[in-house]
Amino acid sequence: MSFSFTTLDPLMSLIIGVLILIFPRFLNYFIAFYLIIKGIIGLGIIG
Repeated sequence: MSFSFTTLDPLMSLIIGVLILIFPRFLNYFIAFYLIIKGIIGLGIIG
């Protein structure tokens, strides 16, 4: 199975959603991490 940016985004959303359900106290950290990674991917720095 190969991963591209189109499959990576929903996969990251799913993982972060599950982590938020397990650790609701760390919601801000998960959102911040997700936004940073999404911004880096969007700018084309990774890939």
